Formats: sequence, structure tokens, C-alpha cells
Amino acid sequence: MSPLTSRRGLLFTAAAVSTGALLTGCTSNETKDDEPAGSGQPAADGEPGKHVTIGFAGPQADHGWLNAINDQAKGRARKYSDVSLEITEGSNDTAAQIGQIETLINKKVDVLVVLPADGKALTQAGLKAMRAGIPVVNLDRVFNTPQAYRCWIGGDNYGMGLNAGHYIGEKLKGKAGARVVELAGLDNLELTKQRSQGFDDALKNYPNIKKVARQAAEFTVESGQAKMAQLLQAQPEFDALWNHDDDQGVGALRAIEQAGRDGFLMVGGAGALTAFQAIKQDNGVLKATVLYPPTMAASAIDLARALGQGKGVGGLAEYEIPSSITLYSAVVDKTNVDQYMSTGFR
Repeated sequence: MSPLTSRRGLLFTAAAVSTGALLTGCTSNETKDDEPAGSGQPAADGEPGKHVTIGFAGPQADHGWLNAINDQAKGRARKYSDVSLEITEGSNDTAAQIGQIETLINKKVDVLVVLPADGKALTQAGLKAMRAGIPVVNLDRVFNTPQAYRCWIGGDNYGMGLNAGHYIGEKLKGKAGARVVELAGLDNLELTKQRSQGFDDALKNYPNIKKVARQAAEFTVESGQAKMAQLLQAQPEFDALWNHDDDQGVGALRAIEQAGRDGFLMVGGAGALTAFQAIKQDNGVLKATVLYPPTMAASAIDLARALGQGKGVGGLAEYEIPSSITLYSAVVDKTNVDQYMSTGFR
């Protein structure tokens, strides 16, 4: 899972508007091109308009979520006849990605969408684009300064932990002496610290619950299996598990099955298709997952198109698109999994 800043900017709750709903003015065929966004600013819609060339630079797709990011961006761009997508080969090497962004700048693309391998290291590339008059949509991993991007859109890591904790808390609030364990991601990433902090803060509302163990994995199937096996060996009895990432959750579930363990509920993170399918089947420990939506890449393309066409966002009173959009970390369980099934990533 990608590192993310603690900036959360504008928080759009699921009960209010999702990013997809917010950007209806950028995407819906039902919204007319002359319908204003805010103070008379035309809203971008699905009707063909000024042609926009969008440069897309993302990291190497070595993880299910990152692969979904690329797929979402490509799929969204194909929906628009007025959009051309210049996409680079993903790289986790910062020097290589800087070179790719500079190539896109030299090609004079109209807008850049960048999910940096390292936000701090790529900040100068974002600044260079902005100074060249190319608006940057900074996706997920944030640059060090807002001067390096026109708009940031990404997930809410603290909110993931918070909502996972509240979900588990509500399920266990009638159980005295409830015990929970946590399978985190990489501890050297800020996002992992944010997810754990949100989880711990939520559990403070449930004095009957104690977190008895925490193990950090590496967002891979193999690490999830190995670290979960260690947790199971060290904790012969607990009531709930929060796993930060659905990819490593595949390995965690293998370890759980191999150990023949049940009698607890598991909450995952991100929104993988395999997790949704297991939740729907409801014949194992996995009962819910907390979203970190890769659909943010599709929304980033919408925002880039609107910027390139000088349009606003329908449904907002402001003349310009927001400078920061934080997605909501909805909890998906058997009551709403069908609604989200089509968004699950492989």
C-alpha cells in the first residue's frame, strides 16, 4: 500500500457524498455542458469538449492495489473521446520516475497525474511541472509542498484505522475482557502509523476491549502468512483481528486455515475482490474490510480533464475544483458488499 501524508484536507463522508458523486459534474452524461459549477463556471461533463492530453506517472504495479490504480486511470481515460493518456512505465525507482515526469513535461502534456513512488523525493518534479504551466493532480502519496500540485486526491489512513476500530468495537461491546490483535503493514511507513493510531483511538471508546498483540508485515501474501502464523502461535485466544491490507490478508487467511483457528472476527483493509467474495460467502473469519479505494485514480483523471478544459466541478458552490480531496474509508460487510463488489481489485 502506498505511503500517504497525514494531510486529510476535505473529508467527504459516505453519508454525504463520495468522490464519484462529487465529480458527477466532471463525468455524468446527464449534466449539460452549460450547467454552472458554482459562480457561473461551466462544469465538465461527459460530453466531448476541448481535447486534453493527460500524462500519468505511477509506481510499479507490484501490488494488487497499485495495479488497480493503473487500471482505473486507463479505464477512465478510455471513457472520454476528448482525452489522450500518456502513461509511463511504472517504477519504484525515484530517479527513473523523475526522468519519466520530465519526459512528460517536455512533451507539453496539458495536465499531469502523478502517484509518486516517494512523495518527498518527487516534489521537485511536481514543482517543475507546475512552474512550466502544467497543472499537477497529486495522487495519494503527497508531495512535500502544496506548490508542487494543483489538487491532491487520496485515501484516509487514519480513517481506515478509526473505522476498523469502531466496527470491531461495536461487534464486541457486549463482551467483557475482549481481546484484539493487529496485523499492520510496514512500520517505517507513515501510513502504517496513521492506521494504527486511528485504530487505537477508536478502541479508547470501548473500555472492555484490550489490544493484546500487534505484528507488522510487509503488504505481501508471504509476509501476511508468516506474521499471522506468529500471532496465532503467541495468542491462543482472541476475539478480533484487524489486518491493514487485503493482499497480505490472503496470506493471513492461509495461516489461520492451516492453524485450524476460528472463533474470532477479522476485518481487512483496502477492498480486494477476494475479500469482498469471502465476506459475501460469510463462511469464514473475514467479516468486513475497510476501503482505501483505488477508484481515486479514475477520479484523478476526471479532475485532470476538468483542469485541462478550464471547467469546474458540478455540485459545488466554488468556482474552482478543490485543492484537496480525501476519500472516505467505508466499512464493507455482508450488509453492503454487493454495492461495492464491482470496485474490488484483483
